[in-house]
Amino acid sequence: MGAIPTQRETAPCASDAPAHLHALPYGSTHPRARAHATLPGSPVAPGSARALLRTELTDWTRLGLPGAEHLTEDLTENALLIVSELVTNAVVHAGTDVEVACRLEEPTGALVLEVCDRHPSRAPRGSDTESPSETPEYGRGLRLVSTLADSWGVTYRKGAKTVWARLSPERDAGDEEEGERTGGGTTGYDDRQALERGLGVAEFLAPEPRRPERDRDWLNRGALSFLAEASDLLAGQLDENLVAALAGQLIVPRLADWCAVWLEDEVMGRWGSGGSDSAGGWAADGTGGTGGTGPRLARVWHGSENRIEQLRRTLEKDPPNPPGDLRSGPVAYPWPGQALDLRDAHGTALAYRLIAGGRPLGTLVIGRSGVLRFPDEITGLVEDLSRRVALAIGAARQYARQATISRVLQRGLLPTAVAEIPGVHSALVYEPCDKGGPSGDFYDLFPAGDGRWCFAVGDVQGKGPEAAVVIGLARPWLRLLAREGYRVADVLDRLNRLLLDDATEAADAAARALVQPPGPGDGPQTRFLSLLYGELAPFEGGVRVTLASAGHPLPLLLGPEGDVRTAARPQTLLGVIEDETYTSETFELLPGETLLCVTDGVTERRSGSRQFDDSDGLATALAGCAGLSAQLIAERIKRLVHEFGGKPPEDDLALLVLQAE
Repeated sequence: MGAIPTQRETAPCASDAPAHLHALPYGSTHPRARAHATLPGSPVAPGSARALLRTELTDWTRLGLPGAEHLTEDLTENALLIVSELVTNAVVHAGTDVEVACRLEEPTGALVLEVCDRHPSRAPRGSDTESPSETPEYGRGLRLVSTLADSWGVTYRKGAKTVWARLSPERDAGDEEEGERTGGGTTGYDDRQALERGLGVAEFLAPEPRRPERDRDWLNRGALSFLAEASDLLAGQLDENLVAALAGQLIVPRLADWCAVWLEDEVMGRWGSGGSDSAGGWAADGTGGTGGTGPRLARVWHGSENRIEQLRRTLEKDPPNPPGDLRSGPVAYPWPGQALDLRDAHGTALAYRLIAGGRPLGTLVIGRSGVLRFPDEITGLVEDLSRRVALAIGAARQYARQATISRVLQRGLLPTAVAEIPGVHSALVYEPCDKGGPSGDFYDLFPAGDGRWCFAVGDVQGKGPEAAVVIGLARPWLRLLAREGYRVADVLDRLNRLLLDDATEAADAAARALVQPPGPGDGPQTRFLSLLYGELAPFEGGVRVTLASAGHPLPLLLGPEGDVRTAARPQTLLGVIEDETYTSETFELLPGETLLCVTDGVTERRSGSRQFDDSDGLATALAGCAGLSAQLIAERIKRLVHEFGGKPPEDDLALLVLQAE
């Protein structure tokens, strides 16, 4: 491809049209035979540009605009290909929004395409000023444009760069006349011409043969940034199968023709030493030295998608059986020639053990056809990448283990059933913010004997295993003390001392050690607990309620006429002051009256700088629920809380409604 023709304009545009529409002084254009759109610099931009151009060309032909009679099918397809390449080039290398414009000249029918980005300091890739060993990933788009367009170039102006291309139907017409002069008729010549053009386009789009100097050139320029970007991409994944899929996409086709990732269940331990082949210590029979089920083929990736399934079937029959020692370096792997085309019957494959924390997690295998060995630079880069893949798989498994522990803890921290109380309707809403871990909120409603029922709504500082320890201590103690006949205030006194006990602090430290190893100076830390705890004693004509709030949002009492008042007074959090003494209040819940108990996930729900309970927002919402059943009140408060903020709640949410019949 020759040098990219460029020009620079400094004069400002006089009209209101986009600047790049003035880039070239082409022939006159019908007012309706032009189109313009601004597209975001994202992967969907090329497809949007193609759709825009195809729609406009179809409309121009339908309307019979001057010059539209020259819009042949071949010219349209060439234009779609060119606009796709130019927009892709702008998205990849400029990274800004992209302006796309097209217009039809009259009466010649020449089509002008222009793509403008806002990064003029980055020239379009593909000029001859680049190294002759430029990697095949770049530059083919503009070579394709150069082949298909009559003329093209780049126009620079302040803050913008426009790449333009002009397609004329005159060349196609001349080719047709040339076919007639050859005496062979136009059909055969047109078919041959289309074939030659198609092969030429395919040559530019297909990967060029790799050469060691090309590999070295790319590695010298882009290896460090490649590893950095790969690390960022892998680090955020919490699913090991997705990590395996991303590894394949990172490697193929840049570093290899195909790759496969096997994952090993850690309970299997090693796969066994097995035998070793003459190529470098890798067994070819796939037999393992243990009684385990063997590695699982998680992902297969090939540069040609129609070969993936056959390659997968072949590799599944021949799983890796690595040596007994834990080495992450490359080891020769048998070439699966039977799964590939005849032209790829020979090649080189290497296997990398995926090891993290001294434990084998799987194997990464890469292959490249038509070569006797991988360049050392490639093997070293893939080894670095394999370490990052192993770390990502290890992190994903650690997250999965913690999520499993959290789900088990969550099931054990909440009651399996809520007690039914004579003369009282109850309704409950419980929504943990983190679906994969123990919530800091908890609730309970249970019989305490002697015609008494007790309820609790609490919120522990923090979440996860640390919060689970506190809830795991508090809820059983509440039940035990209540059934032993302790009064409400006495229950809070004893629970407060329990949370400050050394044994509780030690259990808390053990829970934190599950999350991360303790650092210097880390020791047991007291966990705070806010709790609303009460006792219900039904009698003929109502329910006697005794309750106390320890640092918790105060319960609200709704009367039959819509009046709302608080039903407790504020007191200190549990687990803060060792000798704190708690008190309780007693009142009668009469028929038609409702008691609402919530956690701070309700009262502190945010919408910008405002909270749901600002200006007694919760009391106002509850007042509007007069006459509703307990279940409808719970559902309405929940809906109002969700609708208050534009985003999903960022805190756990729990509310309990108790209504006297």
